Amino acid sequence: MKFRFQRKYLCIPYLAFLILFVIIPIFIIIYYAFTDANGFFSMNAFVDFFTSPVKVNVLLVSIFIGIQTTLICLLIGYPLSYFLANKKFNKNVVLVMLFVMPMWINFVLRTGATRDVLFWLGINGGRYPYLATMIGMVYNFLPFVILPLYTTMLKIDQSQVEAALDLGASPMRAFFKAVVPQTTPGIVSAAMMVFMPTMSSYVISDTLSEGKISLFGNTIYLNFSNSQWNTGSFMALIMLVIIGILMFVTRNANVKAEDRARGTGLW
Repeated sequence: MKFRFQRKYLCIPYLAFLILFVIIPIFIIIYYAFTDANGFFSMNAFVDFFTSPVKVNVLLVSIFIGIQTTLICLLIGYPLSYFLANKKFNKNVVLVMLFVMPMWINFVLRTGATRDVLFWLGINGGRYPYLATMIGMVYNFLPFVILPLYTTMLKIDQSQVEAALDLGASPMRAFFKAVVPQTTPGIVSAAMMVFMPTMSSYVISDTLSEGKISLFGNTIYLNFSNSQWNTGSFMALIMLVIIGILMFVTRNANVKAEDRARGTGLW
């Protein structure tokens, strides 16, 4: 029988990758999260986590720092992206590359360099652990906000802005009614690209705060390092649940944003 190549065969490498590196690891995490050291079904990890004030506090602190980092990055990155995407102000792609280039440098090297600069400025982790951590978070994740927002703003339909101005809207009202709705998908993508890595990050907080601030990623790493597979897996499962909830929420937000961008409910 002669073999005939079909386009559906192109999905085989992707399917194999999905099974080996996504589905199987998730099942392994679920297995360890709900078993004990002997491999029997157990809810000990569940009870241990939710009855431990320290672990719950780490989760809440991580969520707070994640939200704060996301908001600061958006407040800084949104006007920067608008400036970079507007051809009236920026006609050179080099400026965009200057903001994206830090992502080309190794993550650990960037964090170490940030620590040295902050120490030179007198903001060391021993005296100002929270401030040093926040500066490091914003510096490292700001490019992840600028890039999706920049690419989204390049696609803005300027005719909607012009129509709003022609109909008597003020520049500020035209911005919030015509520009912001069109950039909502970029805002959502940027928020996702900052919030989750912030929560799971442990290099930045551990290095810049000199171990005084422990995030959720730190705790998971310490559990796995100490061979506490069940507790570490349950905490990793919590991260997966949070990611799933955020993906569901942001998907609905993107659908509504697309409807607004088409002009439904624009005025």
